[in-house]
Amino acid sequence: MNKKHLIVVVGPTAVGKTALTVQLAKHFGVKVLNADSRQVFKELSIGTAKPTLDELNGIQHFFINDRSIKDEFSAGHFEKEGLTILNEIYKKEDVAILSGGSGLYIDALCFGFSNIPKVDSSIRLMLKERENEEGVKQLFKELQLLDPDYAKSINPENQQRIIRALEICIGTGKPFSSFRTGSKEQRSFNLIFIGLELPREVLYDRINARMDEMIANGLFEEAKLNEDYKHINALKTVGYSEIFGFFEGKYDKGEAIRLLKRNSRRYAKRQLTWFKKNDLVQWFEPSHLDKIIDYLVPRISS
Repeated sequence: MNKKHLIVVVGPTAVGKTALTVQLAKHFGVKVLNADSRQVFKELSIGTAKPTLDELNGIQHFFINDRSIKDEFSAGHFEKEGLTILNEIYKKEDVAILSGGSGLYIDALCFGFSNIPKVDSSIRLMLKERENEEGVKQLFKELQLLDPDYAKSINPENQQRIIRALEICIGTGKPFSSFRTGSKEQRSFNLIFIGLELPREVLYDRINARMDEMIANGLFEEAKLNEDYKHINALKTVGYSEIFGFFEGKYDKGEAIRLLKRNSRRYAKRQLTWFKKNDLVQWFEPSHLDKIIDYLVPRISS
């Protein structure tokens, strides 16, 4: 039986992962699993930079528009469902692509999280009570002390990931990141990582331009439609939380736009911090399609 391969395309927001992935999928004639923690939700399109049908160019993608923001979805769900999908794909094909910017989701599918121990559920309840009383910023400060490496890689307002990491730190006495980088699950397929990067000033210009385009396409209106769900984790993220602050009267629209751009740039920096720790990633500029294909061909032919 031929060895099965998973091409994993990673990189920061706005770097060009979707376009490159579609080109690779067409070239190799394969299917794509989308590793984005928010593009799975059908209600969120503009603020998640979800690709259009034209951009997908007829390539079959999984984990886009396949559930509601009212449905629970996590890296654990992504790992389980993703492995099931890959098993079906590999019954007929030897290669698939995993593409996205959610490092936690990519790590879950590629390496597994089964080695993270279970801790007393009372710790999570205690942390949620503390969040209500002290706020998420105080919890993040504590995470910076207990696990500075993981704290650098996540949004300081991402309540779900902060509490998840803290409960492991407190429950085990060890940093959450020590489990992520420890023993890894052995997968039945070969992993080939492609990282996309651009000079910082070029990437930041692209992020700013993308945000202007999102706003012109109705980002504020999309946020308004989903305001009743702003307590859900998918909306406590860059691209929506800044707008909800404007709706609540904390600042004006101009400041909301400034924050949207600044926080998107910071998010890109955190993504790169995450992916740069993976020594398996081979880095390219997104326009270097021929070089990327030349790198992949011998590896998926072996």
